[in-house]
Amino acid sequence: MKKLLEFGRKAMFYIRVLSGYEERRIRSYRLQLQQRLQEAEQRKEEVRKMPEQVILSEVRRMVEEMQALNKKLEDTEMAINEYFKPLDQQAEEVVKMQLKGDEKRKDELIEAMQRQAILEMAQAEKQKNMRMLNTNKHVQEKASTETLNQKKDNFVEN
Repeated sequence: MKKLLEFGRKAMFYIRVLSGYEERRIRSYRLQLQQRLQEAEQRKEEVRKMPEQVILSEVRRMVEEMQALNKKLEDTEMAINEYFKPLDQQAEEVVKMQLKGDEKRKDELIEAMQRQAILEMAQAEKQKNMRMLNTNKHVQEKASTETLNQKKDNFVEN
């Protein structure tokens, strides 16, 4: 089978060679390469002939074009900023309002926390006073009990 395929390939090649197809293709390729070489040579010659002044003028022209483009960009940026200025102002006002609301809420929260702290301190003070009173009562009761016990002891001894 391989031999048959190889034979078919060779036969097609011979047919192309005999018909002149392969030769035309090779000539066409050679002409294309030759034309490319000629064009490259022409460009090379043009560059050699081009004096320094022409190159400098071309560079100046490009720089001027770039400066004009930069100016257009700046103008466009300014126009965009002007266009969005009212929007920016409105957004700024909204943000200010939100900040005021947040500030107000923060102040209210601080006041509530201070009130809560004052209430807790007052309650702690009350509890402390209650403990002190209980302790004082207990001490007084002990003292009165001891006094009574001493009086009894004195009475019993007499």
